Amino acid sequence: MRLTLQSDYALRALVFLASNPDRLSSIHEISEIYGISEHYMVKIIHRLGGGGFIETIRGRKGGLRLGRPAEQIRIGDVVRFTEEDFAVVSCMQRDRKEGEGSCLLMPDCSLRHTLGEAMDAFLNVLDNRTLADVAGAWERQKLSVALVR
Repeated sequence: MRLTLQSDYALRALVFLASNPDRLSSIHEISEIYGISEHYMVKIIHRLGGGGFIETIRGRKGGLRLGRPAEQIRIGDVVRFTEEDFAVVSCMQRDRKEGEGSCLLMPDCSLRHTLGEAMDAFLNVLDNRTLADVAGAWERQKLSVALVR
């Protein structure tokens, strides 16, 4: 399983916001920190806002913050929200038409079931981690870098 750039960048933006809970942040700041296109980050922030993960405050003193506490945002929920397709192989695609890309080994092949189990295990691990869990690790890393300087 490989996450799309959208999921990767969405998680990075959320970790950044969780690591800076006492202030509003900007899309420009997040884009600059991670070296991501600001235009693409706007799209990601908009999508995360629609999902309730991020709250946007408009106006001169506006900015971004988490839509709910980091402890209440499960990584699995973010990944499910940002990923459009969890089909590891073509026979797992939901919108596949009958006969289109059919496997000659079906129904005897159990690969589809095995990969489905693996995907469930992957998502289960992500469901057991919150944004606070992963942002805390980032905060510790930031602190250790600051202490070295």
